Amino acid sequence: MSRIKTDILISGGGVAGLTAAAVFGAAGFRVICVDPAPPITSEADPQADLRTTAFLQPARALLDEAGLWTRLAPHAAPLQIMRIIDAGGKTPEPRVIRDFDAAEISDQPFGWNLPNWLLRREMTARIGELETVDFRPGTATVGVLPRLSEAVVTLSDGTRVSARLLIAADGRDSPVRAALGIPATTIRYGQKALAFAVTHPIPHENVSIEIHRSGGPFTLVPLPDRNGRPCSAVVWMERGPEALRLQKLPHAEFEAAMSARSAHVLGPLELVTRRSLWPIISQHAARMTGERTALMAEAAHVVPPIGAQGLNMSLGDLRVLLELARAHPDELGERAMLDTYHRRRYPEVRLRLAGIDMLNRTSMIAARPLRDLRAAALNALCATAPVRRALMRAGLGMR
Repeated sequence: MSRIKTDILISGGGVAGLTAAAVFGAAGFRVICVDPAPPITSEADPQADLRTTAFLQPARALLDEAGLWTRLAPHAAPLQIMRIIDAGGKTPEPRVIRDFDAAEISDQPFGWNLPNWLLRREMTARIGELETVDFRPGTATVGVLPRLSEAVVTLSDGTRVSARLLIAADGRDSPVRAALGIPATTIRYGQKALAFAVTHPIPHENVSIEIHRSGGPFTLVPLPDRNGRPCSAVVWMERGPEALRLQKLPHAEFEAAMSARSAHVLGPLELVTRRSLWPIISQHAARMTGERTALMAEAAHVVPPIGAQGLNMSLGDLRVLLELARAHPDELGERAMLDTYHRRRYPEVRLRLAGIDMLNRTSMIAARPLRDLRAAALNALCATAPVRRALMRAGLGMR
């Protein structure tokens, strides 16, 4: 059985794992990244991930360092304004509209939005340029033996890897987390999210729109124009049975339903991709580290898709890991480094989980009196400039 040594083994080749591979590889660390499935890099593939990811402002510097931003920028749609609409009245019409404009706190947009399948394409191409990174798609982590000086990882092709640091970026059902015996607490909301792309007659003007009625938010996130027409990504959260019903509707009926749910803020919506369906949960690991191992991204925390927090929390994990690895490269993967990582990330992760949990439960409200109370709270919170700016900075993770 072959055995190789590396600085870092990353288990998981999704967007978070590929970003980590590019970041650490560009920083000069020897990296092996494995994933049981090859990355799907075409929208036309039936298994393509049709969700999108918004990289918030703090992500830009990390992407630049990794040599990723120059690849991603031409495909990115800037998010200048975050608009929240309450449409919880008798009919699904806007009754409270509040804008959060990035210009109030910065000379940059809040972030930039890109399709997940495209991110995988560009990130895979970038790590292919890095001699320090060995990407092995189609290879799974099947065994983890943590030791004081190394983590010995067995791969599905029979290779054994000795890594100074093992990074688990292998999803909400993380095999690495399970192998280390780290429990996770899960909250199930009985919701699912439909993800797809639409075109519309009214330009989005780089405004991300979140519409609240019941069941969960209906979110329109800007994308670059498609065949000369304004285009947006949609995440439509509903209670499970309703989401399943919507997914099965005939094309024309679904377009009518989504246009009505959008309160027609961008005009009639035209479906331009298939509809994918995702379960909505919150989850957090009891600890973000094990012997010689750091948990990041969905292996450590999962949140509902509200406020573009999911991947940006993962990049927060990555920033701290990179900072610690650079400051003390000889201590890579040692207990002191990992304890510091847990101490710096875990409280913030729990705080953001609690905040997003509250927002999601609020967005699910069905009773009219409670929806009226939600609208009044939105109006009051956002009407005061200092409060509005504080909320924007908190959402971006600014101190």
